[in-house]
Amino acid sequence: MRNIVAIKANDDWTLDVSFEDGAQRRFDLKPLLENEAFTSLQNIGLFKRVHNGGYFVEWDSEADLSADTLYLEGKSIGEIDPASYKS
Repeated sequence: MRNIVAIKANDDWTLDVSFEDGAQRRFDLKPLLENEAFTSLQNIGLFKRVHNGGYFVEWDSEADLSADTLYLEGKSIGEIDPASYKS
């Protein structure tokens, strides 16, 4: 199972997601905004209040996406050393 260690919501309805294995992906949520589960996220303020659940992300509207979806459907934006997450 993939674990999310960091997530950043961008102004263009994309999520930058860092995974435990060091992979970084950018997931574009725009194609989902017309889907009933995600329509509230058309408000950029609500979209930016994303919560990291470890193996999923979620919003206050109860919309969510799995880490696997973000990883497999996201575009690679590089890799980082997973050890940098350890304190």
